[in-house]
Amino acid sequence: MAPTTTSLGRAPPQLVGGWEAGLLIFLALLYLGGALVNPAFFGSTEALLALLRDTSRVGIIAVGMTFVIANKDLDLSVGSTYGLIAVAFARLFASDVLDFGVVESVIFCLLLGTVIGLFNGILVTILRVPAFIATLTVLFIGRGFVLALTHGQAIYYSGKAKDYPLFFHLGESNALGFNNQIAIFLLVAVVGAYVLAKTRWGYETFATGGNEQAAAYAGMNTRWVRIRAYLLSSLCATLSALLAAAQDKGVTPLYGVSWELTVIASVVIGGASILGGRGRVFGSCLGAAVVVLIDKVLREGWPITRTVVIDGENVAVGARFTLPAGAVLVFLGLLLVTAVLIEPFLIRRQIAARFWAWLRGRPPPPAYETGGLALEGVQTKGAMTGDMALSATGLGKFLARRDALAIILTVVLWLTGLALRPDYWWNLPNTFAILLNYTELALITVGLTYVIAAGDIDLSVGAVLALAGSTAAYFLKVLGADPLTAVAMGLLAGTAAGLVNAVVTVGFKLPAFIATLGMFYIARGLAAWFVAGQQLTGWPEGYNLLGRKLNDVLLHFDLSLPSGIIRSVAEVVSIQTIFMFFVALLAGVVLAYTPFGLKVCAAGGNVRAATYAGINTNRVRFISLMLAALCATMAGIINVAYFRSFNPVAGQFRELDAIASVIIGGGSIFGGYGTVIGSLAGAAVITLVRALLQLNVQGFTMPQHWINVFIGVILIVAVLIDIWVRQANLFARLRARFATAAPTGERIHG
Repeated sequence: MAPTTTSLGRAPPQLVGGWEAGLLIFLALLYLGGALVNPAFFGSTEALLALLRDTSRVGIIAVGMTFVIANKDLDLSVGSTYGLIAVAFARLFASDVLDFGVVESVIFCLLLGTVIGLFNGILVTILRVPAFIATLTVLFIGRGFVLALTHGQAIYYSGKAKDYPLFFHLGESNALGFNNQIAIFLLVAVVGAYVLAKTRWGYETFATGGNEQAAAYAGMNTRWVRIRAYLLSSLCATLSALLAAAQDKGVTPLYGVSWELTVIASVVIGGASILGGRGRVFGSCLGAAVVVLIDKVLREGWPITRTVVIDGENVAVGARFTLPAGAVLVFLGLLLVTAVLIEPFLIRRQIAARFWAWLRGRPPPPAYETGGLALEGVQTKGAMTGDMALSATGLGKFLARRDALAIILTVVLWLTGLALRPDYWWNLPNTFAILLNYTELALITVGLTYVIAAGDIDLSVGAVLALAGSTAAYFLKVLGADPLTAVAMGLLAGTAAGLVNAVVTVGFKLPAFIATLGMFYIARGLAAWFVAGQQLTGWPEGYNLLGRKLNDVLLHFDLSLPSGIIRSVAEVVSIQTIFMFFVALLAGVVLAYTPFGLKVCAAGGNVRAATYAGINTNRVRFISLMLAALCATMAGIINVAYFRSFNPVAGQFRELDAIASVIIGGGSIFGGYGTVIGSLAGAAVITLVRALLQLNVQGFTMPQHWINVFIGVILIVAVLIDIWVRQANLFARLRARFATAAPTGERIHG
């Protein structure tokens, strides 16, 4: 009897396939729709060439990002790299700044892009920092550099550009009538597609992304493969920034803002798997065209006719309807989440191919593997530190605690401020002014402690803060609602965002950083949309009481405290500080002393083992994400009351501060450990660092943008300490090595 074999069908095409054909059809239909609603813009050849030109810069970055995502990594820093390279070129080249030539400026930018790519790669591979944390921090650091180097102002060099026509012609149209950037984009796309599909580099990339451990057993240097992908990603962003510099002959501080979202969405829409192991460059380029075209359709709007009364007569005038501020950001966030959901639920299950086979009456093709890695390692970290804390006594018991460093740093930073400016630092009202800045961060950090201890991450807490605040402000100012209704609607909006985070992460099994990154942009866009991008102010004093001092609240209700220490404290302690204290106390007790707290740490330590032990890990993670959103929501509602106004940039960089606070406070970025008291101490460290950097010492104050760079560096250092000092126990290993080497040396000389 002959052995039976099972045919898996043809191997998937390496350069292009049916997915790219579908994207081309969708692009044609989308452009046709744009031409129908706005024929004045999309009905012209110039519009098509402008679309291709703008797609070129996004597409070039998408080529490099395809290698990173196929490696099962992520690069959130491409937007800030793009902006930083453009700013670096402007400052080097502009005649009113450094006045270098084109060649020197370009070489420096290429070197800078190489350094950024190497830095990302080394952080992720050699230093073992999670990719989303490493590149997110580089994003914030790069954005801080952009704002600091431009001082918030545009830099132009159109006059000097005339002396270098060869370089600046790259950003202009050629004799054939199209922009040279399109030709460069096509060249980069062809080379990138060939390298990924037909060379050893591509083979190693797919093998590393599919199963890094198996690739290493096969003899591949997977560490170099991943570093190489980050280099390609950064250099592609550098090339795109140089083309932008050649076209615009200037730069603004907004260069590259949200481009990381656009590029990641482009690659995923192009068919790449966020789980690694699959992706095609041509698909990523078509995905970039889809995203850019959707963005243009939404931004350009469509023509309408308005009726205006002039001297008592109705006059019809032409106008254009455009979406409100923030709407495009909301759509791009939704697009990212949708694109990532398409991959596991449509592409891996081959829904389109199976449907087509059913129509033709043929057997369905096999679905791709939908599971995770073949081997899943134990995730629990910091066991050595826990054993040391249990066995130590006296002062050693405190020093062995993971949160001891944060507590010690808090005391040291406080004494430093007292030494630098005792006249300011020792003043009671100033002390509680610092405490007010601390309260908002501490409240966010309490909820994020649960999320990180459960093994997830929430990158949306700052944006959720803004969403809750904008909702409350909108109901107070625009709709004239009473304070109680405004608070209720703010709570509803913020918790709804948390619900979406939890459902997408736990229910649809997306990585938490992708789900919350999408919510980061959605919530931030909705916050700007609700208030039309404007600052709102002026609402009832009854609402403002949430952010007032305790004594002010008592006076509002005609209650007066007698003179003395109690009244002095009541005059400086805020309601929000008292509220934060009780929330932190309750959350700390639950995390440290209740079964639910143990379940949170168990789920983060090893989700598989926790499930085998009978713990409903999905419910634990769901509740943790909801709690983080609730804490951020409460912070947003209080923010509006404290400032008596709402600004769409509220909560900016708070997610970076909060993550740094938890890690500095002893929490593990890999999950399995965290304490509320440690996170509160970490928040105190971040608050005191910001206060010290903003302190006026002998007439010097550090600019705000450089402070954000400094905080980003603190986060990287905190994560490295968590990985190498707490978990890898680096110091103990070094001591053991020296201890074993010493006797050997004595025997040699003896």
